[in-house]
Amino acid sequence: MRISSRFLALLIFTLFTPSLIANAATTVPATFSFQGAGYGHGVGMSQFGARGQALQGRSANDILRYYYSFVTVEPMVDNQMMRVNIGHTLNTFSIKAVSKVGEIQIFVGDMKDTSTATPLRTMEVKSTLSFTVLGTLAFPSISSSAGAVDPLPSGKIWTVRWTGTRYLPGDPAVVSINAAGSNTSYRYGQIQVKLVKAPVLGYRLEVTNTVRLHDEYLWGIGEMPSSWPLAALQAQAIASRTFALNKGATIRTGCDCNIYSDSGDQAFVGYAKETQKTYGPLWKAAVNLTSTDDSTGLTVLYKSAPISAYFSSSSGGTTESAQNVWGTAVPYAIAVPDPWSLDPKNNPTYASWLRPVTQSVIASAFGLSDVATLFVNGKDASGRVVSISATSSIGKTVKLTGGAFAGKAKLPSAWFDISNQQVIIPVPSPTPTPTPSPGQ
Repeated sequence: MRISSRFLALLIFTLFTPSLIANAATTVPATFSFQGAGYGHGVGMSQFGARGQALQGRSANDILRYYYSFVTVEPMVDNQMMRVNIGHTLNTFSIKAVSKVGEIQIFVGDMKDTSTATPLRTMEVKSTLSFTVLGTLAFPSISSSAGAVDPLPSGKIWTVRWTGTRYLPGDPAVVSINAAGSNTSYRYGQIQVKLVKAPVLGYRLEVTNTVRLHDEYLWGIGEMPSSWPLAALQAQAIASRTFALNKGATIRTGCDCNIYSDSGDQAFVGYAKETQKTYGPLWKAAVNLTSTDDSTGLTVLYKSAPISAYFSSSSGGTTESAQNVWGTAVPYAIAVPDPWSLDPKNNPTYASWLRPVTQSVIASAFGLSDVATLFVNGKDASGRVVSISATSSIGKTVKLTGGAFAGKAKLPSAWFDISNQQVIIPVPSPTPTPTPSPGQ
């Protein structure tokens, strides 16, 4: 039987084309690779830039006035008490003394800086004070070194003080907080424990360390390696003081704090910063050198007010403006050249980087079942990705800002290019409509 060539071609198309289309629809890259530079949002002071400038002999004042435009660096009163959140939305946590001397006292209520009262309990050094949330109350208890448990009355607010502080004279003690599986030591101030109703979660514990900004708070800032040049350390100390003065004027009800201890504000690591082997005293000395007397310290000012002194690790060669990152123009937070961030000797980890990211992570970032192709829609004047689009194997397209995508994909920064791109046969579909992501 003779078959016409046209019929044969139609038969082959009918039999095999659906399979080819299905294969095209399901053939997606296992990973995407990204090549970039810098770490963080890039607004304000570049920390590796500060290091590079300090190595070139520039002062802390020079560094700060370079990265923050139209500012002055002047003394400002900084002896206020700061309530620093060191445990957020916790179900349980514990406090114990890690020093061999001293004692810990527990008080009912929120003891202000000058308040005195009779303690509910006084603990021996090797005991552990624990708090557990049950319903609308928290239940504290003391466990002795011998294993005996002393339950304390339930409640909602407590204050913990220890010897060697302004609140309780005596042998200097150091306490350790275990919160969310992490242990951190504290030497100064006092600790407040408050039960707060959190959205969705219900009642949770907020734990804060109340310390003096001028010294006790700044000594515990863990934003820069203590081994770095003195001018860089001083620039960081002044920027951190300024940031705290700008952000810490009021108590935030959600955290019962003036300021968070993590990257949401700036890292506060407590006594661990001072006790770092070899280099710990260098950071403390740098902080002290930025003090002008017992109650004032050098601060970055714009129109006589402390600025929101943004800083991040490094940039892609030019810092970013606040307007490009957060949508609001800030006169002192504009883009400036930052070549020190691209010097691999100065910034060996983030002068350039290459990151593979799995298909599942990319698809989750965009809220798609899979991602076949990625497309960078554009970059701003600093070289940072403005937005990036993903198209699935069935033709659906979603767009994210560069910063949002970098966060979801766990890329160090939004200074990046896509270094691999697998091309697949497009599947016929209606013209895709971009779907905005949450918060965009």
